[in-house]
Formats: sequence, C-alpha cells, structure tokens
Amino acid sequence: MPHAPVPPSSRSHPGHRAARDEVRDVRRFWEGLGLPGLVDVHTHFMPEAVLKKVWAYFDALGPLTGGVEWPITYRAQEDERVGLLREFGVRAFTAMLYPHKPGMAQWLNRWAVDFARRTPDCLHTATLFPEPGVAAYVREALDDGARVFKAHVQVGAYDPADELLDAAWGVLAEAGTPVVIHCGSGPAPGKHTGPEPVARVLARHPRLRLVIAHLGMPEYEDFLDLAERYGEVRLDTTMAFTDFSEALAPFPRRALPRLAGLGDRILFGSDFPNIPYPYLHQLRALERLGLGEAWLRGVCHDNGARLFGH
Repeated sequence: MPHAPVPPSSRSHPGHRAARDEVRDVRRFWEGLGLPGLVDVHTHFMPEAVLKKVWAYFDALGPLTGGVEWPITYRAQEDERVGLLREFGVRAFTAMLYPHKPGMAQWLNRWAVDFARRTPDCLHTATLFPEPGVAAYVREALDDGARVFKAHVQVGAYDPADELLDAAWGVLAEAGTPVVIHCGSGPAPGKHTGPEPVARVLARHPRLRLVIAHLGMPEYEDFLDLAERYGEVRLDTTMAFTDFSEALAPFPRRALPRLAGLGDRILFGSDFPNIPYPYLHQLRALERLGLGEAWLRGVCHDNGARLFGH
C-alpha cells in the first residue's frame, strides 16, 4: 500500500511547528522500516467527562500513579487527538476504556459503539467488570462488533479470576477476541495485580487471547513465563523501555533474548494521550533495544495487523 501524504495539521497553537516536526519524525520512523504505518493497540478514548476525570487524577498524583509527576502530553479535544494519530500514520488504534464500579461497563460499551461507528480506523473496544450479567453484556458487545476488550485490574480493584468473570472469559476465549489487560503491579500495586491471578485465569481458559499491558511492568519476567507457557498470550510495549519507565521499573536486560524469541506476539502500544513524553519516544525506545528491524516491523505493525486482520 503506498504511503499516504501527511495531512495538514488542524492545530494552530504556538507549538504547531513542533507538532509538524513530530509528525514528520514519527512517519520517518515507520517509513524507514518499510511499513505502511503503525498499529497501536493501547490508546485511550472514552467519554469526555470520564477522560477529564482521568486527567484530573494524574494531575493530582493519585495513589495509582505511584505518586510520580505525570504531565499529560496530548491533552486536547477528541477530534484533535484522533487527527493527530492519523497524521502520525497510525492505521489502527483502540479506545481503551475501563469501569471502576459495577454498572459502568455497559454504559461505556454503549459509548464505544458510537465512537467506533464514527471512527472507522478505531478497533471497536469494549470492557467488562465482575458483576452479575457480565457474560451477557460481553456477548452483546461482540454482537455489536467489538474486536478487542480492555480489563484494568489495578483501577477496577478486582480479581481477574473472580468466578463472576469466568463465563465472560469463556465467551471471549471461544470468540478469539483479544483482551488487553493491565494486571502488572506498576505504577502502583493493587490487591489483585501481579501474575498469580492471571495464571489462574489462563489455567481455566488456556486459549484466551490476553494481551498483557505494559509488558506486565514491573513483573516482566513472570509475565514472559506466562506468554511462553500459553501460545495465545501476547504482551504490549506500552510505556516499557522509555526513560520514564526505566527510571521506575527497568526491564531486566537478561530477558531481552526472551523478548526477541516472542517477537511475533509483542504488540506496539503507546498509552496515547496519557503519556508524559512525546509519542516518538516510545518508538525510539523500542529501536534502541537493538533487536533488529524485523522485530521492530513485527511489533510496530505486522503482529497487530495479523491479530486484527487489518
């Protein structure tokens, strides 16, 4: 597929020149790898009122941020954020959204249906929570076209192996629908974070396509163990290897050969827009690992494109 020209930026604020430079540099990155663009499996879109509360939480250094200063680099209106991803050359992205209490997931899923319909390059994303009826609304979301789910063990403060979720995991495993799950204990541990609860889920549902967010930070090697044990488990690179994360939870260099060995199951994720550094930095952080262009091509595009048939 020929590379599309860079669309004109809609941004007119004083930093528009820097924005154009950033777009140019991101596109040069994937063009240099001979790719048609990027597939980003970990981007956040949600109802504006909810997203503003998320940003306020980061601004206030809430407990789940680990008390670390976390400026939001891409704090902008929804249409501007979508437009910027397109300018970067992101061919497919997600709308990672998550409930923190019962009764919220279905409402978020209804919003996600509308967002996916008006944003065709977004992989229709849905979510779930351990509550009565969860399997039924997961089926409903799949019937509505959901292609990926988000589970956030840290924010939701629930055990992923909760019996209330068991039937829902079964539905998702049977459908072969990927679930991006934040289950590592970074940036702050929760009661149910870490590899053990996820291992219990996978023991019951070994074909479940879990995508371990943030490479399982900081329990990287434990989650690599699970990926090596279960052939449908994948990991996303979100925030991993960046200067920000390396200062807090460095990836053990002894595990890089294992990361290379799982190259066809590592997916690019960014956490856009809620990142405290430029989008390009995540890409450069992957490049400087020195795992080779074939690995980078797989991670930045091919693995995600294959998983989602995009």
